[in-house]
Amino acid sequence: MKTSALLKPADREEAEFLEKLDPKRLPEHLAVIMDGNGRWAERRHLPRIAGHRAGVKAAREVIETCARLHLPCLTLYAFSLENWRRPQAEVDFLMRLLREYLKRELPTIHKNNIRLLVIGRSEQLPEAVRQDIADAMRQTARNTGMKLVVALNYGGRAELADAFNALLDHVRANGLSAFRADEQTISDHLYTAGLPDPDLLIRTSGEMRVSNFLLWQIAYAEIYVTEALWPDFSRARLLEALVDFQKRERRYGGLASTRGRAHSANGSGNGQPAHHPSRSKRG
Repeated sequence: MKTSALLKPADREEAEFLEKLDPKRLPEHLAVIMDGNGRWAERRHLPRIAGHRAGVKAAREVIETCARLHLPCLTLYAFSLENWRRPQAEVDFLMRLLREYLKRELPTIHKNNIRLLVIGRSEQLPEAVRQDIADAMRQTARNTGMKLVVALNYGGRAELADAFNALLDHVRANGLSAFRADEQTISDHLYTAGLPDPDLLIRTSGEMRVSNFLLWQIAYAEIYVTEALWPDFSRARLLEALVDFQKRERRYGGLASTRGRAHSANGSGNGQPAHHPSRSKRG
């Protein structure tokens, strides 16, 4: 089945990307750092909250597109532990916007068989937000389609600390003096336990950093960076990223081919370099 059968293109650009996309080689797990709402608003001489509202529209389109393409898992970085440092008025607005989004979009999410999951230190969120999250996860708990994972009050280092503390609690409670952890044991105690590691990490706004996001899980993820600010990250830009992903040769540290050996000799390390549309013309 061609991807055009799953998703009808809105214009010629989308049609060209869909023609190139192989539905059998899509990521099992796509993670997205949604960055640039504030800059988007500032460039238009609008308040930052206008950028956040525009960002919600972009998120809706990405979620809908991934669900229609039958991606198993999509994780969106919505609010970091560091975001509490922003002005209180902006933080309060973001919390209201989240509640508004859940109430408005949950029927559509549920109708499309999407299961909502939230990762992060949710116990530190306002009570009303926690209640809405709990209700949304409960309503979608039996859905069998795409898993939509929202990282809220999330930090990658905090996740590792929480995992290690959970392991220590287990060891102490069971008197396991000879216990030794391996990678699988650590993975099983992360917020993302039971989910596949991301195959592809997309970052918008051109910033070349991972911002404390899924530090353990993205060890072998392909990284795609685009100059597009998050509110401008359209369906065409998502399809472009997926097409680029399918051109990558994923070696997981191995030397799978002559081409792979050439890349390794040129200093690309264990994986492909981050793709940056304005700085790279890798085919």
